[in-house]
Amino acid sequence: MGVWIAGENDLGETVSITEAGSRIGGLCLLNDWSARDLQAWEYQPLGPFLAKNFLTSVSPWVITSEALAPFRIAQPARPEGDPAPLPYLLDATDQTKGAFSINLETWLATRAMREVGLAPHRLGKGPATSMYWTIAQMITHHTANGCNLMPGDLLGTGTISTPDSSGLGSLMELSQGGKVRVLLPCGEERAFLEDGDEVILSAKAIREGFRTIGFGTCSGIVEAAET
Repeated sequence: MGVWIAGENDLGETVSITEAGSRIGGLCLLNDWSARDLQAWEYQPLGPFLAKNFLTSVSPWVITSEALAPFRIAQPARPEGDPAPLPYLLDATDQTKGAFSINLETWLATRAMREVGLAPHRLGKGPATSMYWTIAQMITHHTANGCNLMPGDLLGTGTISTPDSSGLGSLMELSQGGKVRVLLPCGEERAFLEDGDEVILSAKAIREGFRTIGFGTCSGIVEAAET
């Protein structure tokens, strides 16, 4: 997901975990189009670099914090044995209502599927509560070294995946690093994206007693590289 920043902090000024929630201007869908085959090599010696610097897509709607207020829920407990966050990232209020009741889905449509009129194939679905950190924790940590976040800055949460295979957020995970190919309705298979493939992200904020809010879609088609 994409996080649009509200307000600002001066260069060198940190944002406490108790204040970080007020810095969330709104949320959208975000696809950073990671070149996973490059990233698998890069992150060991360097961290993700060239694998993530060529394109980012966002959905057309910004769902504001005010609109999402009814959908705030508790952050799920960490797996047993995992260390607790450091004190500067831990706040009781954030833990009780710092997550969001949002359902996410990822779809894929190849060129061949579109040509014969087949609907996109859903690769996975899962809740935004699969995030390991709350958004407020991300903002606090991002400013821990004095980074000045400005109005309109955009942060990405990182890939959101479920613990099981039902809601994995990338083909890298679905294909187990290219070892297992994903079978599509038209008989095609994918381990990584190919020219002509369309990736579609969608999401809805859903909670009993409240009107559902759709995020629209975040989509794009892989074009052939120029030679």
